[in-house]
Amino acid sequence: MDRIPPTVKPLEISSNALVVLKKRYLKKNEKGEPAETPEELFWRVARAVASADEKFDPSADLVEIATRFYNLMVTLKFLPNSPTLMNAGRRLGQLSACFVLPVEDSIESIFEAVKNTAIIHKSGGGTGFSFSKIRPENDQVLSTQGISSGPVSFMAIFDVATETIKQGGTRRGANMGILRVDHPDIEKFVTCKRDPNKFNNFNLSVAVTDSFMEAVDRDIEWGLVNPRTGDQVRRVSAKALFDTIVESAWESGEPGLIFLDAINRANPTPHVGEIEATNPCGEQPLLPYESCNLGSINVSRVVRDRFPALEEFSDVREFLSKAIDFSELKQIIWDAVHFLDNVIEINRYPLPEIEAKTRGNRKIGLGIMGFADMLIKLNVRYDSEMAEKIAREIMSFVQEESKAASASLGEKRGNFPNYHGSVYDNPETPYMRNATTTTIAPTGTISIIAGCSSGIEPIFAVSFVRKVLDGQELVEINPLFEKAAKEMGFYSQELFKKVSEKGSIKEMEEVPRSVRDVFVTARDISPGWHLRIQAAFQRYTDNAVSKTINFPFKASVEDVRKAYLLAYELGCKGITIYRDRSRADQVLSTPVHPKYPQVEPRPRPDRTVGVTERISTGCGKLYVTINSDEYGICEVFAQMGKAGGCAYSQIEATSRLISLALRSGVKVEYIVKQLMGIRCPSPVWHNGQLVVSCSDAIAKVINNYAKTGITSALSEMGACPECGSAIEHEGGCIVCRSCGFTRCG
Repeated sequence: MDRIPPTVKPLEISSNALVVLKKRYLKKNEKGEPAETPEELFWRVARAVASADEKFDPSADLVEIATRFYNLMVTLKFLPNSPTLMNAGRRLGQLSACFVLPVEDSIESIFEAVKNTAIIHKSGGGTGFSFSKIRPENDQVLSTQGISSGPVSFMAIFDVATETIKQGGTRRGANMGILRVDHPDIEKFVTCKRDPNKFNNFNLSVAVTDSFMEAVDRDIEWGLVNPRTGDQVRRVSAKALFDTIVESAWESGEPGLIFLDAINRANPTPHVGEIEATNPCGEQPLLPYESCNLGSINVSRVVRDRFPALEEFSDVREFLSKAIDFSELKQIIWDAVHFLDNVIEINRYPLPEIEAKTRGNRKIGLGIMGFADMLIKLNVRYDSEMAEKIAREIMSFVQEESKAASASLGEKRGNFPNYHGSVYDNPETPYMRNATTTTIAPTGTISIIAGCSSGIEPIFAVSFVRKVLDGQELVEINPLFEKAAKEMGFYSQELFKKVSEKGSIKEMEEVPRSVRDVFVTARDISPGWHLRIQAAFQRYTDNAVSKTINFPFKASVEDVRKAYLLAYELGCKGITIYRDRSRADQVLSTPVHPKYPQVEPRPRPDRTVGVTERISTGCGKLYVTINSDEYGICEVFAQMGKAGGCAYSQIEATSRLISLALRSGVKVEYIVKQLMGIRCPSPVWHNGQLVVSCSDAIAKVINNYAKTGITSALSEMGACPECGSAIEHEGGCIVCRSCGFTRCG
């Protein structure tokens, strides 16, 4: 099995995909150079996953099975989650992306969870937690006669631990923090990410119940319950609490909501336990200590090359039967279910408790990517009833066939151990290998490898500027748009550059209306339509659906409130929103003219550290004090040796404005550039430097201080921290499609 088999089709990946593979997926030698080709990566994974078949059938043709899995991946029709691509067939061998860990109301349990989180993050997984069992802030601690610090303070420990661990050398850890809406500390939890410098390794969601949503609708009081005693400690206005959640989401994008009762109504094994939490992006509800293995089918690859026009059909099913190769899609689904079930067998689990719970339910999560590309190929607008119907038809097919494939495996290999007592325990479904089979996950970097749109998201931009390693900027154009431009005769590099400056083409009259109608971007689509597409997929998905509901910068708090209510009404299991420019890590890949975002300075900390330097000026000796906090230089004070007069007031004003700019995120070098060289009538020499004014002197002191290495740690707002290119928001994560950088939280 060492030799790579002949492929159905040679591997064809973009230069961008190759960059991502080399940087994040391919094995590396001791010099950090790639030690395998992309084809060798896929063969490594295929061989490792196929080896599980021998356990169930000693005479199985492992080469044939591995070849089938290899062709599934090398044709970019299906890819498993990133840990499987990174670790299958390697020493680490941890292949799962999603984990949930329990957090009980004790110091021992909390720090056991912190330790287990570190182990999971190191192996490449993400973790979710419910902190709802931790007693509230200021509650009694009987063992020490002290008081509790509450769940939010303990979350900070998890956040710091995550920050210190880089997963497997390739991925930064990610967490989901969840608190029930009836916890006494819910207001503190809801507002804790309004400070952009806190909990940057967490996505946050409030676990809301049907009864709470009913209380909001009826505008009645809502009881907050101490989880330690079960006693109601106070009552608040349900509507006011919901408003606080909405306002925080409008301001920072968080918290999202998970609809806890909807999730547990779909729990396939209620006899095993109640679901309290999800993975970091919210699409995978899991029991404590449970993990799940995910994979996605690139549905744009099953669109036929030729098919009749949509207008010729009155029924969407009839149209799709001509446009989609459902026979091929069925085979992909069956092979993918086989693949993911095998992953459970060969996985090296980070904890024995996780192995036991995962093998007990054998959950897999098969989803799709390339949905927006599929719609474009079908000439269907994303925000349309036809797209909504296509979403239901495609996902219902994936659901039906994945269940059939799992039942077939169950008959051959045995049902999942917790089958008896599960929702499948009836005469109609005597066999089922996996407790769940479908999940719509964010596909982040694997969609870059596959060369398709991410998950079920719309396209991010029709064209954008990508930064490459040598600092060059290249105009990237959507290949389907480029193809349409050539076929319809409006192709030009000038047009593409103009598109890259705008991102959207909806108002570009030089592009035909029929093209503008189909190539809609995430920002062109209303929140209501984002939610309708999410709900269409949720209807036929066992687990949940990762989907970012995009809002324009000018959206109101009321707009967000309507979306949260609509998500509940449509039967979604959760909602994640993002309002344009509401987070510091936003990159605007295209200029937005109507209103530039205003910023507020971060608060001055109670304690700073710094130095004072004396420098000669034409007005006398100037004493410049530079103070720093944990983020870098935060303030500058300057004082003239002889006090009083106009010069003193101007120096004080300059110092205040510098301090304000520093705490508002302006880079040190830009402040220095503005001040250095401003001249007054009395220049002097100081330590071999010509000082031409008091402003010039302050700039020189700041510049010298910065060069010692104590510089501002504030990152450039918006850029990918690794390559500087544009990032996309997806399911609570940011994704750079230039280099593959991802971060959740």
